[in-house]
Amino acid sequence: MLRLPEAHRELFKKPFGVLYGSISELLPLLEGRVVCAVGDVVTHNLLAAGVVPDIAIIDGYTMRSPCNRSPLLRARRLTAKNPAGTITDELVAAIDEAVRNRPAVIFVEGEEDLAVIPLVYAAPTGVAVLYGQPGEGVVLRVVDEAAKQEAKVMLECFVRE
Repeated sequence: MLRLPEAHRELFKKPFGVLYGSISELLPLLEGRVVCAVGDVVTHNLLAAGVVPDIAIIDGYTMRSPCNRSPLLRARRLTAKNPAGTITDELVAAIDEAVRNRPAVIFVEGEEDLAVIPLVYAAPTGVAVLYGQPGEGVVLRVVDEAAKQEAKVMLECFVRE
């Protein structure tokens, strides 16, 4: 398991991509792309806009409160335990499986906030990864070599336990 030390937490508060005020602003950028969503609200909002994500990573919570808008997707369901502030090997394995065999929903027991990092690292070039930026909007990161390198650098901030 990888744990993010307190000293590095501040680095992970800035958007890991381009921040948009709402899903509707970025819909044209998703056309023709594989779409991955991290978070219950982002996944719900994509579905409400008529976009079914190829991969969704959800935990049933939003901002640490139960999410009453948890999406019901008709995709293969994977589960992974992932405590807050960590990236478990179980989560990474579920992401790898989902990337290889889409569509899939990964239901995280714990917290899915940091899943965007291994997801960007595992996803092929051209995939659109979206996640919520609390109180600000939604972040879009289209996977390219720069995104993968940035994800690798971010992963190097973690400590293996």
